[in-house]
Amino acid sequence: MSLGLTDTFAILSKSGVTDVPTSAIKGDVGSSPITGAAIHLTCDQVSGTIYSVNAAGPLPCRITDATRLTAAVGDMEIAYNDAAGRVSPNFTELGAGEIGGLTLAPGLYKWGTDVLVSRDVTLAGGPNDVWVFQIAGTLREANGMRVTLTGGALAKNVFWQVAGAVSVGTTAHLAGVVLAKTLIAVNTGASVDGRLLAQTAVTLQMNAVTEPAP
Repeated sequence: MSLGLTDTFAILSKSGVTDVPTSAIKGDVGSSPITGAAIHLTCDQVSGTIYSVNAAGPLPCRITDATRLTAAVGDMEIAYNDAAGRVSPNFTELGAGEIGGLTLAPGLYKWGTDVLVSRDVTLAGGPNDVWVFQIAGTLREANGMRVTLTGGALAKNVFWQVAGAVSVGTTAHLAGVVLAKTLIAVNTGASVDGRLLAQTAVTLQMNAVTEPAP
């Protein structure tokens, strides 16, 4: 799945990024169309570029590039629609939305409900395998749980397309690219190996977010 200009972003949102410090972000950060004043990260928390649509935003590291951000947000929406529009799922309504404790093979998964990760989940496959999770409701990962990749599977090939809100629990770990229609909330001490791409806001609380290896 092509992410276009979003492929350098660890975090991209349309209505800002809040943070309870200190978080550690490896990759670019940006918000558009909201102003840079809505990006509540400091330069020392980001190993990458912080992009803003205007002169507001974290200094001295902030770069103003409204054109790039507009294009990146457009690509984020295209990627969301691509993931949401895929047909002929390999698995439908697996676990009635409760996937805790499962080992998941590559493929297209579809739920018309919320999805809950109440226990650790394993994604088992190779470096060229792809997982696309179509979730019509919310995605909630419980406190302390982990989504783990095995067999050479790569976070860049895992896509969580979520129509509702996304919540990553306290000290939990999530792997993959999150394409969210609304809010992505990452709770205290949680970590993400992937990208947080939200069509509203991203909220952080002392988190580690690392963009996937290419």
